[in-house]
Amino acid sequence: MSAPLPSLPDGYRALVIGASGGIGAAFVRALAADPRCAAVVGLHRHSQPAIDFDDEASIALAATALADQGLFHLVINAAGLLHSPDAMPEKKLADLHYAQLLATFRANTFGPALVLRHFSPLLDRQRALLALVSAKVGSIGDNRLGGWYSYRASKAALNMLLRTAAIELQRSQPQAVLVALHPGTVASALSRPFKGDVIGRPADMAALEMLQALDALTPADSGSFVAYDGQRLPW
Repeated sequence: MSAPLPSLPDGYRALVIGASGGIGAAFVRALAADPRCAAVVGLHRHSQPAIDFDDEASIALAATALADQGLFHLVINAAGLLHSPDAMPEKKLADLHYAQLLATFRANTFGPALVLRHFSPLLDRQRALLALVSAKVGSIGDNRLGGWYSYRASKAALNMLLRTAAIELQRSQPQAVLVALHPGTVASALSRPFKGDVIGRPADMAALEMLQALDALTPADSGSFVAYDGQRLPW
């Protein structure tokens, strides 16, 4: 099935950061299947160029390496961290410690912030979509269950960075649309420990839904927090 992006021009160029993950790889497959997409570039730790949010310099170097290839009409950051072999989301205050907080913020907030810095200049000036995959649990207004301290906080901070960058780019790149994008529950390695394989949608389905939601956005929507079905979420 072709990616549903009719608002982008024929021959549009796309970039997916975090392309080795379940959702990132699904975005790459969907875009590669769209005959109107002239090129889809997938970046991850082992791509050429490589990008690693644990290595700040790699983010700038990756953007520099791609700058000569042309501008992008679609940029998606799908990289993120919920759990690792050494740590699960904190359920209570007694679980908090610097190592996990820093690792989670580096992956979910600091790295994407530098994606905004280094890759927003590569956006097409006529029509461009830039989405940072966020999470509804990062909504402060929607937090009714508690827990998952560093993940929630890192996504809330990501949303603020996105919102702030959208205000700045409205002045210099008024046609750019920047959004925080909630994917819903997806069957992936990230959600597997939390019954994601049981209650989640297939990654390919989720990617197509998110692309369709992005396609419907206009510059007036820049700075929004959007779900995979187009719903606007509370900050």
